[in-house]
Amino acid sequence: MWKPVLFLIAALNGLNALIMWFAPQYWYDTVPGVAMMGPLNFHFVRDIALVFGMSAGALAWGAVKLDRTAAVIGATWPCLHALFHIWIWATHRGAPFDQIAFVNLAGIQLPAWAALTAAFKFRTREI
Repeated sequence: MWKPVLFLIAALNGLNALIMWFAPQYWYDTVPGVAMMGPLNFHFVRDIALVFGMSAGALAWGAVKLDRTAAVIGATWPCLHALFHIWIWATHRGAPFDQIAFVNLAGIQLPAWAALTAAFKFRTREI
């Protein structure tokens, strides 16, 4: 049951990494809330793309090789990123329930915590 979750989140992180790497202006212009954080910095966006790519690779490796440690490592970045966004939402934005909060929930929080749950819950015989 958990192997498809790891693959799905690996694919989402991988796709995000590719868009950030090859089309950082598009990513900056289309993701709600990103432009509020300041001007586009191509170097920074591509640095983060590398981390999302590493996360995708570790999640996929964990699922393919039945390696829980790799899966947890792959889930670590998204979870730290999610915690950072909770802090931004609560302390800098005043905890509004708006489009940015919804995108944060659907695009950052749910995938991050689902990946960590999947990493800890899968059983090698199940996968």
